[in-house]
Amino acid sequence: MSFVLSPSPASAGQAVAHFAAKLSYETDVSDVHSDLEAGAPGLVVVDTRGPDAWAQGHVPGAMHLPTRQIPSRAAREIPAGVVVVTYCWGPGCNGSTKAALAFARLGYQVKEMIGGYEYWVREGFPVRTPAGLRRREGDDLTVVPAGVTCDC
Repeated sequence: MSFVLSPSPASAGQAVAHFAAKLSYETDVSDVHSDLEAGAPGLVVVDTRGPDAWAQGHVPGAMHLPTRQIPSRAAREIPAGVVVVTYCWGPGCNGSTKAALAFARLGYQVKEMIGGYEYWVREGFPVRTPAGLRRREGDDLTVVPAGVTCDC
C-alpha cells in the first residue's frame, strides 16, 4: 500500500482546475518582492498584524491595516479596483487568510502572500523598522546561492 497513492491522485483535468485556482488565491514573497521593486501598478500589500508587530518590522511599501479594522477602514484607504495582497506572521498563522476573506467580502480582489512576514525575512528581503530599513542574512533553507535561480 502507498501513502502517496492512497487516495488516488486527481485526474489531470481536476489537477489543472485545482492548481490554477490555487494560484488565483495565493502569491509568494519572492513574487511580491519583485513586483514592489518593479513598481508594478494595481496592487496594494497589506500587513494585517497588530501595531506592536508592525512596529517590530514590516514589508517596505506595505500599508498597515489590522484584520479587525478592515471593514471600517478599507473603503476609505484602499482604492477600488486594486488587487490586495495580505500577509501576517507566517505559515503557522491564518491571520492573512482572515484578512483576505474580509477584503473579499468588501468586493476586493485579493491574494494571500504565503509564507508571510516570516518568509519575507528568511529570504533576506529588507524590512522597515522604526530605525529604518534593515536586512537580515537570508536563511540557507530559503535562499538560493548567488548566481542560481529556482526558475519557477
